[in-house]
Amino acid sequence: MTETVIDLIRHGEPVGGQRYRGHNIDDPLSEKGWSQMWHAVGEYNAWEQIITSPLQRCQAFARALGERHGIEVTVEHRFKEVGFGAWEGLSHHEIKTSKPDEFQSFLRNPVTHRPQGAEVLDDFINRVSSAYDEIVAHSQSKHYLIVAHAGVIRAVIARTIHAPPASFYRIKVSYGGITRIRRTETGEMLEFLNGAL
Repeated sequence: MTETVIDLIRHGEPVGGQRYRGHNIDDPLSEKGWSQMWHAVGEYNAWEQIITSPLQRCQAFARALGERHGIEVTVEHRFKEVGFGAWEGLSHHEIKTSKPDEFQSFLRNPVTHRPQGAEVLDDFINRVSSAYDEIVAHSQSKHYLIVAHAGVIRAVIARTIHAPPASFYRIKVSYGGITRIRRTETGEMLEFLNGAL
């Protein structure tokens, strides 16, 4: 039986702490963020390829990890974070206090109540899925690491477990958390979320 293992790691905490960055704000990892990611992977190095978002909070770690273990690193632009429009650069607290109705509407249904100028959630999911589908279509018996964002990881998880887009933000993805998906002849299985290796 052929099996493909796909690990996904969310970037660690960026400089500036928790806020909506989307794909237009490209803050680097903080010292804490680097530590979170190195702690999550430990000495593990069984990947055959590392695929990363182009944003530096992902790509810098992917390249450092690839260099450490001699693993090829590929940049996949479709794995950049979902666009948050007018919310980009703002913290959760700022939005909750300055736009409470808008924030609550978003939490209730993030599909129909997007921030002004935000990427359409279905478009984002299709963007991520197209890249992910290309990987798994050519990956029999391989082991990949995808270095990406909470939104990208949510999109892959939702695709795997057939969760509707409206439940997207009910999946917590921690800084430096590792998700593993195993693909076999019988389908895909979410093995763990927010783990470490």
